[in-house]
Amino acid sequence: MSSSPLPGRSPGEFPYEDGQRASDADRDAVAERLREAAAEGRIDFEELDERLGAALSARTYGQLRPLLADLPAASGLVPPPATPAGEPLELRGGMHGVRRSGEWAVPARLVVRGGMGGVVLDFTRVRTRLAEILVEVHGEMAGVRIVVPEAWRVEAGGVDPGMGGVRDRTTPGEGRGAPLLRLTGEAGMGGLRVRNPGRVERARLRKNPPPA
Repeated sequence: MSSSPLPGRSPGEFPYEDGQRASDADRDAVAERLREAAAEGRIDFEELDERLGAALSARTYGQLRPLLADLPAASGLVPPPATPAGEPLELRGGMHGVRRSGEWAVPARLVVRGGMGGVVLDFTRVRTRLAEILVEVHGEMAGVRIVVPEAWRVEAGGVDPGMGGVRDRTTPGEGRGAPLLRLTGEAGMGGLRVRNPGRVERARLRKNPPPA
């Protein structure tokens, strides 16, 4: 998984809505900026302790933003909440489930609800130029299952594990030319499972590779 909160951006830059879950990397980025501000004399050590406690216990981007709002670099580090352009694709598992696989058009943002039947997202044959794909997960009863190419990076730290838990079995992607799959939301009772293609799937891909 990615060790940076937002690859290609300044530490602490959060271009997502206030109510969305923050990851450990996001909290660490804010904490580091606060330590720098204290070393610069912008905040005293008593206030530093107070803000660090708030940063490390924050659960959403909306709780992190105010901690940097009065610092000179805040306008660059924490822009106003924004979402990727375009309406999100919403998939609902309903009673019978939903599966997206093969060569399908992937938008910059998806909202996925497992329902009673579950949702499967298979990105192994997807062609995309997107640097980042945001998937808001609501596992509900049946959960959400995601398969990603080995080159992709996955950030699942923004998902509340709920009762079903979050299981990320992907290997760290190489990153060059491959998107970051950023997951937020809640796993619910059905859970969230993310993995790379298995042995049989890899054999099929070698026999019939995705279009270049």
